[in-house]
Amino acid sequence: MRKRSIKNTRVNTEVLRELSNIIRGGIKDPRVAPFTSVVAAEVAPDLKTCKAFISVLGDEKAQNDTLEGLKSAEGYIRRELARTLNMRNTPEIHFVLDQSIEYGVNMSKKIEEVTRSMTTEGENDVE
Repeated sequence: MRKRSIKNTRVNTEVLRELSNIIRGGIKDPRVAPFTSVVAAEVAPDLKTCKAFISVLGDEKAQNDTLEGLKSAEGYIRRELARTLNMRNTPEIHFVLDQSIEYGVNMSKKIEEVTRSMTTEGENDVE
């Protein structure tokens, strides 16, 4: 199976959906933050491994604790994934922290600060 084939895209979408459901409703580990979301899932073309990109709302300690909790619950998550998805092989899941949402929020704040300072400088020039 090629990396960008339609079948691979469907598998990625299904794994993403099921991982989100499992993390949201199935994990009782207190280390996993309540505002944890799966941003993307990339299943290898041979369906043996999967990279799950996780976004956690909180500070760095909450992010690290959530990753540790997810890594310890990896067996449970994989078993639930095998139960819900009808696949010959259930991929081995590797959780990766995704900083893109946090980066986007910080960039938006910086752009807003710059535009605000430009408008206040422009008002001072007019007077």
